[in-house]
Amino acid sequence: MTSPPAASPPPHVRPPASPRGAAGGPRHSPDLGATNVGARVAASVTALVSAVLVWQVWRYFVATEQGQHLDQAALRGSDYGRGTLWAVAEPVLDVVSVSFVVLGLGIAMGIALLRRRWGLAVQVAFVVVGSNITTQFLKKAVLDRPDLIGGWGVGNTLPSGHTTVAASVAVALLLAVPRAARPAVAVLGGTYTVATGVSTLVGHWHRPSDVVAAVLVVTAWAALALALTPSSALDELPAGRGSGYPGSVVLAVLMILGGAAAALGAAWCLREVHPASWDMTDVAETTAYVGGALGVVAVTSVSFAVLLLLRQATSRPARLVHGPSTPRAVHSG
Repeated sequence: MTSPPAASPPPHVRPPASPRGAAGGPRHSPDLGATNVGARVAASVTALVSAVLVWQVWRYFVATEQGQHLDQAALRGSDYGRGTLWAVAEPVLDVVSVSFVVLGLGIAMGIALLRRRWGLAVQVAFVVVGSNITTQFLKKAVLDRPDLIGGWGVGNTLPSGHTTVAASVAVALLLAVPRAARPAVAVLGGTYTVATGVSTLVGHWHRPSDVVAAVLVVTAWAALALALTPSSALDELPAGRGSGYPGSVVLAVLMILGGAAAALGAAWCLREVHPASWDMTDVAETTAYVGGALGVVAVTSVSFAVLLLLRQATSRPARLVHGPSTPRAVHSG
């Protein structure tokens, strides 16, 4: 009796293709793990340090006689060249309004929703609303401005509301845009924040300490939001490509170095100013003004550089997406 012929092997069955998004990449997967603990801790520390620095800025530049002299000297120094600079500064300040906040927040949240990052949309609102409410609360209900040097208005102006609006909208966009676009947004957002802050100095609306404190308030809220990044706000990074962010690191280092150079310039200017009395020379006031502007540049550059790095780190999932034929692997970074 002959044995039945052996069954032919089944035809090769190709695995189903993974779903693709509109841009050709894998769609957002809820199984991306969570942000690594180190990134969350770094963001938490940044939030705490920023909050402490807000208090320190107020404590020296508002609550001490020497600090008030320096701050006021910078304000008086902005008289020089104001006619020319105001032609540039006024349009920058005219942009800042309630409508601008609503529009900026709406765009940032819209980007997050289009990317299907529901938690990210909440993060963006958290930063903008929290920053602006905090600034108004600190300025009107918590901090005061004692009259230590006389001869000027005593009303508290720290932190700057205009600078808070500009910085919070810029940071909201930094959080909302895709990973590859964040370095450009960090540079443009930081530049816009500096332009708004310095414009308030040109217009005699604020002193340098007001602007610096506003940037730090936004930094604190943004870092806190990043420390609480939900899984639905994480990026999707295919394993083996796009998992790092060397371009962001290089740009952030350059921004930090630029901020450090501006900080050294600010420190030199302030050392050259010795406010022994209310009557200061034109040179001293102009030097204080330049030093204050450099201080704004320094703090803003470093803040946006740090937030760029934190955003890239906290949005990087602990588990990267692999192709359909490759098993998933867990990455620690």
